[in-house]
Amino acid sequence: MPVRRSSVAFPKCSLLVSLRILLLVLHAGSPVYSQGDSQSDNKVMDNITVRQGETVFLRCEQGDVVTHTAWLNRSSILYAGEDKWSVDPRVSLVTLNQEEFTIKIENVDMTDEGQYVCAVQTSSRPRTTSVHVLVQVPPKIINFSRDIVVNEGSNVTLMCQASGKPEPSISWKLISNSGDLASDDELLEISSISRQRAGVYECTAVNDIDTDVQTVDITVNYAPSVSEGRDAGVTPGQRGVLECEADAVPEADFEWYKDNRRIFNGFDGMEIINTGSLSKLTFYNVSDGDYGNYTCVAINKLGSSNTNFLLYGEYL
Repeated sequence: MPVRRSSVAFPKCSLLVSLRILLLVLHAGSPVYSQGDSQSDNKVMDNITVRQGETVFLRCEQGDVVTHTAWLNRSSILYAGEDKWSVDPRVSLVTLNQEEFTIKIENVDMTDEGQYVCAVQTSSRPRTTSVHVLVQVPPKIINFSRDIVVNEGSNVTLMCQASGKPEPSISWKLISNSGDLASDDELLEISSISRQRAGVYECTAVNDIDTDVQTVDITVNYAPSVSEGRDAGVTPGQRGVLECEADAVPEADFEWYKDNRRIFNGFDGMEIINTGSLSKLTFYNVSDGDYGNYTCVAINKLGSSNTNFLLYGEYL
């Protein structure tokens, strides 16, 4: 918006004197009146609400009898007439004439919040127009728990703190599991966590302006548990497989035994293949000596579990 200046310039010879008078009016804490003055000479406008990063316009009505005018913030002069006193490049003059005196502040931040006063010196008395600028700030999560690994049965506390204005509300939910655990507090406390409560937790901070979201992953370690072994009947000379499946975090290591003797890969023509939670003991050419009882043991740092199999012969 172009700056419009009055064809009648405001005199500068007594500018400092007039500004001192205006500042005295502000510092007094209440309007100063001459005899016959009315309180209507000093106006309080409705609050201006602006979002962080936007531009705010501060407008002040003038009058034909105005000799000096200034915009002030916390008693600091922003503009005196068309003379800029503020060193802030975001502050600029928009309009200056005998109808109005308007300045703008770009990219508004929280530090710009507060009372602004347009102080006007007329030929007879000073008067002021004040307005309070409120700055709204979108939520931002500033203190948040990192991904964690815990053992089953541990107590867990997650933190989610956010800044913003209005003050944001906080909510939690477990999004990667069927669990229904939720909270509306900065701290999410989980007592004696179970493996079913492992997964990704989402914290949401919301106010009237926007939303901010962060996620944290909880890994719950627990000892292995193995599925019941399924016996297998195999004809001599044929291929046979025993499968052992274990549920564990971290993933289990597997060991195979026959009659309490550990089996290693390639032992007597047998092959062990481990893939994630599954271990396969494969016999490529079953003989009578292969029949018998086998044990699969699943092990991780929290414990172990085992199951038994019977490999028996099927004869035609």
